[in-house]
Amino acid sequence: MKIGAIFPQLEIGADPGAIREYVQALEDMGYDHVGIYDHVLGADPGHYTDWRGPYTSRSLFHEPMVLYGYVAAVTTRLELATEIIILPQRQTALLAKQAAEVDVLSGGRLRLGIGIGWNQVEYEGLGQDFRSRGRRSEEQVRLLKALWTQEVVTFEGRWDRVTAAGINPLPVQRPIPVWFGGGEEPVLKRLARLGDGWFPQGRPETPEMQGRVQRMREYAWEAGRDPASIGIEGRAGAANATPEEWARTAAAWRELGATHLSLNTMGAGFKGLPQHLDALRRFKEAVS
Repeated sequence: MKIGAIFPQLEIGADPGAIREYVQALEDMGYDHVGIYDHVLGADPGHYTDWRGPYTSRSLFHEPMVLYGYVAAVTTRLELATEIIILPQRQTALLAKQAAEVDVLSGGRLRLGIGIGWNQVEYEGLGQDFRSRGRRSEEQVRLLKALWTQEVVTFEGRWDRVTAAGINPLPVQRPIPVWFGGGEEPVLKRLARLGDGWFPQGRPETPEMQGRVQRMREYAWEAGRDPASIGIEGRAGAANATPEEWARTAAAWRELGATHLSLNTMGAGFKGLPQHLDALRRFKEAVS
């Protein structure tokens, strides 16, 4: 099981030096991958007085593709995962180009996690339709894979059309791995047909999570795929957790068939980067 960390972008700030120190420390500690969240726009709760979303305009979010262009230059081995890019609010061909560029600059280290999001304010600001986001995402994945593997593409879809055009350079990985986030039934079915992996976002010991994993595997068989070819990335948290609890969580994810496990150090009350890194050192020791 590969071990990674969730980039603490809500808490790390905007200092490039701190970002460099963080990702290089991950490599030094032997971490396999880093994952980053995605939000382009945050809603102002002063205007949206009934706002219930977990993030607002006050939440600091680095843009994943730009950030990973920087991280690619200051690391040599760390896999760069988006966990997740909100795919339907982005232009498909542009994202294909950006992802290919990060993959080239990093020497083939990008893993593109995608999801459909929940923030209607963000969709409005980016000029995309919130209601069709699930159906559109499936079409987008097909186009992304075509653009990453063919020099010239002709594609006619409901939302996207490309006529005899392509991106250059193509990525190192052809195609770049696409992982899905979420746990609703439509997501599980899309994942089973099209995905290379899954971010299930839940606790591994619960009957609900175990049922989702089982259904995903059944959908994969129905789609003519080997379920073992679909990766699963579990999640552990640093808040109020002990090394013993981390070890139990890791064992439960292994039992469920997870291929990856990441620690989220946000929301644990840490006051600075050294505390995040100390938690990551202790976690690595506990689960290795």
